[in-house]
Amino acid sequence: MKPLLAAFLAICVLAGCASDRRLADGLQAPALSRDVPVVADTADGLVIGHRLMAAGEYELALRAYYRATAEQGATVDVLSAIGSANLRLGRVGQAEQMLRRALDRDQTFVPALNNLGVVLMEQREWGEARRVFQTAFALDSGRSDEIRENLRLAIAKSENPGYAETEANNLSLVRRGSGRYLLLSAPL
Repeated sequence: MKPLLAAFLAICVLAGCASDRRLADGLQAPALSRDVPVVADTADGLVIGHRLMAAGEYELALRAYYRATAEQGATVDVLSAIGSANLRLGRVGQAEQMLRRALDRDQTFVPALNNLGVVLMEQREWGEARRVFQTAFALDSGRSDEIRENLRLAIAKSENPGYAETEANNLSLVRRGSGRYLLLSAPL
């Protein structure tokens, strides 16, 4: 047992000498104490995702939203954001799935309703889009000009599917503030 202990101590001494050589090069070993504060990553994946969406970095925004899911869970806001990013990436089916999951959690979440309406318009489901926009407009108490415009366009499309085809193609989804999505004309 004593030879084993002696070998262990020799290895520890040699390891200490090796670390002293590294320190001689000007490097400093970090303190391994409980007194050293741990800096946590405080960046919220949802906020980062919103900023990336505003910058047009939809794939990176989607990754940030997935990170927010890991941090916060699959909340209605996170699911709605994932749906919006998928819509911007042209993944209409995935966008619809995420937005419907968000609405399963909260049927009164206006941004998810608005975004689902946009998805349905992309799929030329004018009648269902009209119903969804009407619900969003009612829950928003008519305060959002954007939802009102979306509803107007959905009504026009449901009554005359050939109406304003070019206008429908120039709309885009944009995140504004906390939980608010707007449709604005896309830059040409």
